[in-house]
Amino acid sequence: MKVLITGITGFAGSHLAEYLLSRGDVEIYGTYRARSRMDHIAHIADQLHLVECELQDPAAVAQMIARIKPAHIYHLAAQSFVPASWTSPADTMMNNIVSQLHIFEAIRAADIPCKIQVACSSEEYGLVYPDELPVRETNPLRPQSPYAVSKIAQDFLGYQYYQSYGLSIVRTRTFNHTGPRRGERFATSNFAKQIAQIELGLQPPHVHVGNLQARRDFTDVRDVVKAYWLALERGVPGSVYNISSGNTRTIEEVLHTLLSFTSAPVQILVDPKRLRPSDVEVLLGDASAFCTQTGWQPEIPFHQTMHDLLQYWRDTLQAQAGEKEGS
Repeated sequence: MKVLITGITGFAGSHLAEYLLSRGDVEIYGTYRARSRMDHIAHIADQLHLVECELQDPAAVAQMIARIKPAHIYHLAAQSFVPASWTSPADTMMNNIVSQLHIFEAIRAADIPCKIQVACSSEEYGLVYPDELPVRETNPLRPQSPYAVSKIAQDFLGYQYYQSYGLSIVRTRTFNHTGPRRGERFATSNFAKQIAQIELGLQPPHVHVGNLQARRDFTDVRDVVKAYWLALERGVPGSVYNISSGNTRTIEEVLHTLLSFTSAPVQILVDPKRLRPSDVEVLLGDASAFCTQTGWQPEIPFHQTMHDLLQYWRDTLQAQAGEKEGS
């Protein structure tokens, strides 16, 4: 079976590619852009069919879909960093909404049977009141960032194309997920990188942080990509599902979990530049509908996720140091 992963070079995309390869029953295609970094998939690139495609170009998307004729599409490509949506709201909207529209239109034009997973976000819920926790799919959407608005548009566009044209679309609202390869702009990964840099003497023993009191529901990315597969295998087209662990931790707890894996002395410093104009205080998801429908359950414990994330940065920084010495 042919599957297409948009954004295969990214965090979730690379892990999904690894998972699908481990299954041994799919032929994997993936989109990238000329400026995409290939680090995350370098170790598996020879087992993938990589396609350079700008998803904001409708003709390029139409040609790609018509040529590949995928049975499954996992639409992960997006501008996914919330703070960037404040500085570049128009780019975020164009990248996230228009690209998805071109994929849907290409599927319609090619007239092929295809299941599509749209990777939406818990950020759509935005302002959640204490009596609404844990958040179910029926909760009101009160977005708190341009990024959240863009994901709501993706979400509802998926629903509309299912209703209007019968496209087999399943939407997943994934809560915070992290693990090895998480982009360094995200808090968990940024903390881990700073700790690894301190261990190597690459920065002073200070970890710079933003809001440590926000509570988030974290799932390991390696569990999340299995959920994406099950969303298309067992999910009901037209439906939307939360993907979450059902537990919350403050960002401060996340930091202290990472610090428990190092003996380096560290001072924590709040950086005002890391604080958002508005922030969601608590996000706790109820994934019971998805678990009941698909049988999915998160399996990797949080401390293992944090350990593996820190080790990823240790290995990455040491490899970079080795390259500099050899050059």
